[in-house]
Amino acid sequence: MNIQQIYKLAIELGIKNDFRPKAQIQKQLKRIKEKYEKLSKEHKEVFDLEKLISPYSDTRIHFDNGIKNVKRIMVGIDIDSADMMVARYLSNHNPKDPIDLVINHHPIGKALMDLGDVMHLQADVLSQYGVPINIAESLMKIRISEVSRGVNPVNSFRVINTAKILGISLMNVHTPADNLVAQFVKRKIEKDKPEYVGDILKSLLEIPEYKEAAKMGFGPVLFTGTEDNRVGRIAFTEITGGTDGSPKIYEKMAVAGIGTVISMHQSEEHRKEAEKAHINVIIAGHISSDSIGMNLFLDELEKKKIKILPTSGLIRYSRNKRKK
Repeated sequence: MNIQQIYKLAIELGIKNDFRPKAQIQKQLKRIKEKYEKLSKEHKEVFDLEKLISPYSDTRIHFDNGIKNVKRIMVGIDIDSADMMVARYLSNHNPKDPIDLVINHHPIGKALMDLGDVMHLQADVLSQYGVPINIAESLMKIRISEVSRGVNPVNSFRVINTAKILGISLMNVHTPADNLVAQFVKRKIEKDKPEYVGDILKSLLEIPEYKEAAKMGFGPVLFTGTEDNRVGRIAFTEITGGTDGSPKIYEKMAVAGIGTVISMHQSEEHRKEAEKAHINVIIAGHISSDSIGMNLFLDELEKKKIKILPTSGLIRYSRNKRKK
């Protein structure tokens, strides 16, 4: 596989595991194309053409050095310039088995600048749980503006510059991987049919990445409620969709009948608002959840005989081993 094929696979898996119907995603892309066609020549010159083909602007190829056959990759959650130097060092000292590509999870460069664009996904998912779409969109637009302003001053191209200097291809896979873990956790919990909040924690700890995270001190944890609380209706609204949504959404979720939220991570402000709304909140774990999503993607690359070197926080666990 080359880098373009790996990127295409990531987008395809993201769409396949998106909580939104495929037809809705295609409709969204069509609307963006229609808006693009109406732009002036000046605006078209600076338009991000990637948005015409991908619904995940936080997932991108940042540098492609032209390698036609990727055989070995380095993968991490938060790759930085030091990791790129390690990749170059390993390649220089083992030229017969070099690092052909580095894949980061979290968005960098243009992908980080466009993080807010993927957050609209959250409004669509919230509407599936009974929150009126007009309320979900209104609250998300405020939060998206905050996120966009927050990333604007970030010097997010540093590691990309390093990759170009070192001549090592670099890409990142964010929302597609988050979609993968969101669906994975949803299937697991729905299969186990938990009655009490403590049952959810037990189910999560049966997942290898969460179990390993617990050993390292950052396993699944209860943020609000008690383990003896009954779960009610469970929402998987805080695992994918860019980053934290609006803290004001919990009141609306409670009215919609949500009793428990399973989240990757949560700020103190979000926790307090959820507590006020009497919603149980289970934090599955940030880096561990990211690892699950990336692992599910990496397993597909592993099937293509691509060797994987985990680093930068990635808890690597191959589910291909179980199928032998």
